[in-house]
Amino acid sequence: MTSLAIELTEINKNFGEVCANKNVSLKIESGTIHGIIGENGAGKSTLMSILYGFYQADSGEIAVKEKPTVIRSAHDAILAGIGMVHQHFMLIDTFTVLENVVLGTETGFSLKESMQASARELRRIEKDYHLEVDINAVINTLPVGLQQRVEILKALYRGAEILILDEPTGVLTPQEADHLFRILDELREQGKTVIFITHKLREIMAITDNVSVMRQGEMVAHRSTSQTNREELAELMVGRKVLLRVEKAPAKTGRMELKVEHLNVTDDSGVHRVKDVCFEVHSGEIVGIAGVSGNGQSELMDVITGIKPLQNGQIQINDETITPALSADAAAMRRFGMAHVPEDRQRRGLVTSFSANENIILGYHKDPAYNGFIEMDRNAIIQSCKKQMKHFDVRPGNPFLRTSLFSGGNQQKLVVARELERDPSLLVVGQPTRGVDIGAIEFIHRQIIAMRDAGKAVLLISVELDEILSLSDRILVMFDGQIMGEILAKDANEREIGLLMAGVRKEAA
Repeated sequence: MTSLAIELTEINKNFGEVCANKNVSLKIESGTIHGIIGENGAGKSTLMSILYGFYQADSGEIAVKEKPTVIRSAHDAILAGIGMVHQHFMLIDTFTVLENVVLGTETGFSLKESMQASARELRRIEKDYHLEVDINAVINTLPVGLQQRVEILKALYRGAEILILDEPTGVLTPQEADHLFRILDELREQGKTVIFITHKLREIMAITDNVSVMRQGEMVAHRSTSQTNREELAELMVGRKVLLRVEKAPAKTGRMELKVEHLNVTDDSGVHRVKDVCFEVHSGEIVGIAGVSGNGQSELMDVITGIKPLQNGQIQINDETITPALSADAAAMRRFGMAHVPEDRQRRGLVTSFSANENIILGYHKDPAYNGFIEMDRNAIIQSCKKQMKHFDVRPGNPFLRTSLFSGGNQQKLVVARELERDPSLLVVGQPTRGVDIGAIEFIHRQIIAMRDAGKAVLLISVELDEILSLSDRILVMFDGQIMGEILAKDANEREIGLLMAGVRKEAA
């Protein structure tokens, strides 16, 4: 029989009245890659935080390598042979690889001797697991894929036999993700156990041996990966059938709605974030901008939508021309026919302490439909909110509920409803499904396609390559603030886009 690396039995965890984990049981076989999937709020991260000692369960038992184990802290987890690679890396940017790996584990009378011994051990681990990286390199000089490799080295250096990876590909190009999978294969071959948390079903199917599905705090299914498929897993996650593939007819393009010419952006620190960017978006098409997060996409969108002033270059929207001398703010952009779904719904799209009906008019509060002779027409606002909540399937459909009490997916639907109901000629949408459940993703994607089919122009900015490939008619790829290339979506493939995302132009590739 296969031995068990981890066994969780009847784990329960409550935060006040919220039940995060309810009677969760899980068995993970040694020497396998075990995937855990579920919608946001399903309880995956809470469960792994209990296993790694960040939280303690209210009740239940943990066994590590078939021995009952009490884990009260991350230190206890490390002693039990458990390591964790977090979605946001826990590295000190100004330290070297070696300094980051050994930090907190120094031994011996002399720090110099300790570091020399640590360097020898680290080089051995690198060789054994094919995790080569320059141990004297400073972290902030390394690409993100190598920084993640350092996190894995840290865990292995501390003796981890069981490795938890939380959304490990969120900041990687496709090529970097493929390389990570090869590393995980090597770890499995060497007898390590990997727990792989992700929302990407394609990755689950590609890399795992077994998969467990969580829904609303409970464990609802365990499957051998070879005996399931993406459609079944999606249905188990949501509790109903989900359309994973976006169905859309060929684009019927019309007039130019947006033209960006030689746009440059320098941030407050004097860093050149956007470099001579030029492109057009026409009615009846979706233009997607792909790229790893942090390559100028956010700064580009801030200038296009009027959140930040235009410093250099020119923007044409419909028949209006915007220059540094004739700048336009976000309100002016709305008047010119632009709607904007921002990247961060809580910081840019909503005031979470406001009710749903107050949020549904943000930016449009001067609309005559919402205003009487002296005061705002509260009844008109509430009725409009009810209508939009019904149309966009916002749950619960309560216009008086504080927005912070809605799930992430329903918060996003509120923002999408507010912007799309204005019938804009141009929709600029950033990370439309970030932190959104798979059922809401399906709905939001359909709304974006419907906008295109209604003859609107859509500029889509997303770090989710699957989303870019599914929705876009044309794809632009950004790296280090520049447009590296343009590809028709029907001709695109992950390898070509991945190379551009890594800074390799088509001609060089």
